[in-house]
Amino acid sequence: MHHTPFSRGVAAAVGLLVALGMTACSTGRTSGGGNAQAAPVTGKISMTYLQKQGDQQYFIGEAAGAKAKAAQLGVDLKVVNLGNDANQTVSDVQSAIAQKTNGLIIVPPDPAVGPQVVQMAKDSGIPLLTSDDQVCSSGPNPANCPASDLVPRIGFSGQQMGQQVGQRAAQEFQKAGWSAADTRIISAWQQDVTVCGDRVKAAKDAFGQVVPGVQNIDVATDNTPTGAQDKVAATLTANPGVKHWVVWGCNDENVQGGITAMQNAGISPDNIDGVGLGAYLACKDWGSGKPSGMKAALFINGSDVGALAVQTMYDKLKDGKPFPQEAFAPTQMVDATNWQSAGISCS
Repeated sequence: MHHTPFSRGVAAAVGLLVALGMTACSTGRTSGGGNAQAAPVTGKISMTYLQKQGDQQYFIGEAAGAKAKAAQLGVDLKVVNLGNDANQTVSDVQSAIAQKTNGLIIVPPDPAVGPQVVQMAKDSGIPLLTSDDQVCSSGPNPANCPASDLVPRIGFSGQQMGQQVGQRAAQEFQKAGWSAADTRIISAWQQDVTVCGDRVKAAKDAFGQVVPGVQNIDVATDNTPTGAQDKVAATLTANPGVKHWVVWGCNDENVQGGITAMQNAGISPDNIDGVGLGAYLACKDWGSGKPSGMKAALFINGSDVGALAVQTMYDKLKDGKPFPQEAFAPTQMVDATNWQSAGISCS
């Protein structure tokens, strides 16, 4: 579980204020599936938070933040782990609706179930909010979705996160004194997850503005460490003459898997410029005290997102306050020198 150096309530409030300053509130739009107008709930409010990969550290933190905020607000919150099963998503949403939940918050394992989930919520008159990943009401792929059909989302800005990752990777490249000619970039991510694509594209753009001319290799993964390790290992075999490697991806899992593949191939940490996204795996490398290819990571605190999602849903259900189309929690770049003071708890 992640901890920040300031209180949960303050973190969520700051995140919400920042988010509402940055994003326009939509007013009563229903096309996105999450802002249907409903009468405020009287009495005790119930919510269901359905998460993909609920045993992953980030989502464990997110659930903890959601539960803490729910307890503070007096909300009856049920957290459901969907794993990686799209079929389970549909049945668990049906179950939540049958149990008369007042609000649904979801991170689906597959965005393709989006239109079905949106329709189920709409038919039941239950507000729907997503966290982390985008969901489209009119098609299976959020990347091809009209903006008006995207369900309101609480999370992080993929563009801002990727930009920070690319900038830090460029700083590490310059500090190492490498040349573009014998360096390659590995961008590793699950390519049907829209927010992952946003992060990687922004990282490429930010890096290229500082260090032009380094060839990039896109590596499709399943966003797990072992999946990334296998795919990156094959990429290394196909590029035997490369001296230096930059690696980033959608999350810590991709970067950690890539670095493991590199180290297994005999590449020294000095020749690896890895910048993670999450910091929940990166900190394990730093905690060991051994040299690591993980030079830095962007700390994203799932707890803040979970708390902000519950607060946003509560405001909708209690006071009829419209969802912001997007609201973002804060982020922080960390490395081996400052991850502990940032409040990251490695478990």
